[in-house]
Amino acid sequence: MKIGITCYPTYGGSGVIATELGKALAQRGHQIHFISYALPFRLTSFVENVFFHEVEMSNYPLFEFPLYTLALASKMVEVVEFEDLDLLHVHYAIPHASSAYLAKNMLKKKKDVKIITTLHGTDITLVGLEPSFLPLVKFSIEESDGVTAVSRFLKEKTLTNYYIEKDIEVIPNFIDTELFKPMEACTFRNHIAPAGEKILVHTSNFRQVKRVPDTIKILEQVIKEVPTKLILVGDGPDRFECERLTRQLNLMDHVKFLGKQEGLVEILNSADIFLIPSQSESFGLAALEAMSCGKPVVSSSVGGLPELIKHNETGFIAEIGDVDRMAKYVIDLLTNKKKYEAFSKNSRDRALNKFDKSKVIPIYEEFYNHILNA
Repeated sequence: MKIGITCYPTYGGSGVIATELGKALAQRGHQIHFISYALPFRLTSFVENVFFHEVEMSNYPLFEFPLYTLALASKMVEVVEFEDLDLLHVHYAIPHASSAYLAKNMLKKKKDVKIITTLHGTDITLVGLEPSFLPLVKFSIEESDGVTAVSRFLKEKTLTNYYIEKDIEVIPNFIDTELFKPMEACTFRNHIAPAGEKILVHTSNFRQVKRVPDTIKILEQVIKEVPTKLILVGDGPDRFECERLTRQLNLMDHVKFLGKQEGLVEILNSADIFLIPSQSESFGLAALEAMSCGKPVVSSSVGGLPELIKHNETGFIAEIGDVDRMAKYVIDLLTNKKKYEAFSKNSRDRALNKFDKSKVIPIYEEFYNHILNA
């Protein structure tokens, strides 16, 4: 198949999954064309059968705001025509599904290109619910030839929030378990915890919905029982508040802010437990990456997290904001070696058996074929 993929090229779960999906499909012999305003950050080296088409923006002074939706639609038309694409797979509804709809209609006299829209989370649960976007999101989803969601939770949210009757296929996020895998203890751990302290880790975009300050409050309680360090990976609006809270609680020597990092495998393998106390999480890709490295996860009971994390098997789940319970779960795992080892094995096994890319990519291929032959 010849497949066009559009995603946000920046850090974020939707861009990560879209890029990794494209690379995996290319390895299976499909021709993949990424269409976006910049090269996806996970597309760092040459991959056979993968091509990139940059959306060029106009700087005409009449336009106060960039017309990306229209420019993207025009580029989609160009790539479909000249590369003879079979379908466009857009990730994140806004504005990609709308651009694809425009492109499909511009091409309808020449070719019936199919559109598949994958819903990832905040495009449905947050941004799409704004009055200025809701009718457009609903229309774009209903006009797509096929729609997928990364969790059952997100599917139900979409159906109820937008009163949509269209079928939505649940295809979970996936992981390369050969990349994200347990490793021997590395020098990074010795650098972060030279006295043999336990290590907690959290990675995110530091938006308010991620509740990153909760990880610091969890640490405050854990270190009363177990010498522990906290690694915070990423950057965003809440970073200043997290740094302020760290100083307020006198935890500067126990919390390490690493900013945006690409060497996540080494960082995750240096940790003992992954924390994800989010207020909203449609799937929890960061947690899956940790699980694939054999790390138990302590999370909030929101969104798709209960579909990913098995309570009292691969980690623990608590109510949003219940820092006390999360801290108790962390202490329980850090002080019970046998339980920790069992949870670690269960986490790795669940990643291998349910979310490895070899299990999920064929589901996408089957869905593509279903839509193309419908």
